[in-house]
Amino acid sequence: MGPSVPQTDLKMLSVAIIVGQHDRLTVLWHQQPAALPSESHGAFLDTVIAQHLANFQLWHTEDDARSPQVTDHDLAEVKRAIDRINQRRNDLAEQCDVVLLDHLRPLNLPNPKAELNSESPGLIIDRLSILALKLFHTAEQIARPDAPEGHSDRNRERLEILKEQRDDLAECLDRLWQQTLAGERAFKLYRQLKMYNDPALNPSVYGAK
Repeated sequence: MGPSVPQTDLKMLSVAIIVGQHDRLTVLWHQQPAALPSESHGAFLDTVIAQHLANFQLWHTEDDARSPQVTDHDLAEVKRAIDRINQRRNDLAEQCDVVLLDHLRPLNLPNPKAELNSESPGLIIDRLSILALKLFHTAEQIARPDAPEGHSDRNRERLEILKEQRDDLAECLDRLWQQTLAGERAFKLYRQLKMYNDPALNPSVYGAK
């Protein structure tokens, strides 16, 4: 048995709240302009929400890039926007881990002797965010009145697969957090170190000067 964990630490990362916010905000942002909530939910959940907003914006900006009506000029602008949003998305996934690790440090966690998890909570949260968007848009396809025959059935099958995948991933995140608090497992901050947006590292940028 691991050490007893205070309830406040257990609640620092609540998978049910994360998934609930992903779903709630995905619906809300499709009904009104997507923006961060005016009220704060604490440093960690605020970061989770901002990260989900980046994924939401990235999803729809990438849709713009695939539109048959988009011009070459517009496509260049959309590509630059995708790069900016994707950088923010990755930065915020990392920030989720920074906030969690800052919270764990006074508890002398993660345990340096514990088995290391290959994926950090921030990376899992990013995947959960994308799954929330897939679930929403798949449900949209089921309800499409102009869809061809069999379209709804195919998307019902897809929806069940996506639900199972999210349930599995949510359970993995919950277990990782519980085991980290118990000193049985560890995670690290893995910097993405993207090069394409850095003018000092991308030869297509610094070579053009």
